[in-house]
Amino acid sequence: KEKQIEDLKVLINNISNILNNQQTIFNDLSLVFKEYNKILVLHEDLSTMSLAANGQNKKYLSFERYVLTEYFDNILEHANNRLKKMTSGRYLLYRKVDKSKGRQQQGLDMEIFDFETGKRRDVKTLSGGETFKAALSLALGLADAIENKVGNISIDTLFIDEGFGTLDEESLNQAIEILLELNNDNKSIGIISHVQELKDLIPTKLIVSKTDNGSVVKIVD
Repeated sequence: KEKQIEDLKVLINNISNILNNQQTIFNDLSLVFKEYNKILVLHEDLSTMSLAANGQNKKYLSFERYVLTEYFDNILEHANNRLKKMTSGRYLLYRKVDKSKGRQQQGLDMEIFDFETGKRRDVKTLSGGETFKAALSLALGLADAIENKVGNISIDTLFIDEGFGTLDEESLNQAIEILLELNNDNKSIGIISHVQELKDLIPTKLIVSKTDNGSVVKIVD
C-alpha cells in the first residue's frame, strides 16, 4: 500500500506540473489573443481607410482626386475668365459635383453652364468649335493657375496645334484676340494651322513649304 501511495503522489505531482504548464500556456495564449484582437481592429480600421482613400466610398472619390479637385477648381476659375470672353459670356465651366452613374471615379468631370438656357449640361454636348474654345481656355487657365500658385515659374510659350478649322468667323476672331493679348503680355504663342483666314491674322509666320529637294522654311513678318 505504501508503494501505491507513493506512486499516487508521484502521479499527482506530475499531473500538477502538467496543469501548471497548461495554465502557463493558456495565459500566454490569452495575451497573444488579446494582441491579435488589437491588431485585427487596427487592420479593419486601416482597411476601411484604405478603401475610402481609393474611392470606395459613397461619393466614389479617392483621396488623390479629392486633393486634385482644389487645384482643378482653381484652373477652372482662370479658364472661365478666358472662356467667358471667347463665347461672349455664354458659357462657364464647372466641376461636376453630382455623382455620375456607375461606380467609376468621380470628382474631375466637367459640366458647362449655358446662360442662354440657364442650365448645366455635359461638356460632350458642345459643338466642335465650342469644344475647341473650352480646351483652349483650359490650357490657358492651367498656365495662369501655375503662374499664380508658384510665383517663380513663368510659362512664356504656348503652342496650339490645329483646331481653329472648327471655328466660325466670329469665334475665330475671339480666339485670336485672346492669343494676341497673351502675345502683348510678352508671351510667345505658336499656332500650327492650315486655315488661310488664320494665317492672314497672324503678324509673324513661319511658313514651311514642300519642294522636290525637301522642305523649305521661310519667316514672314
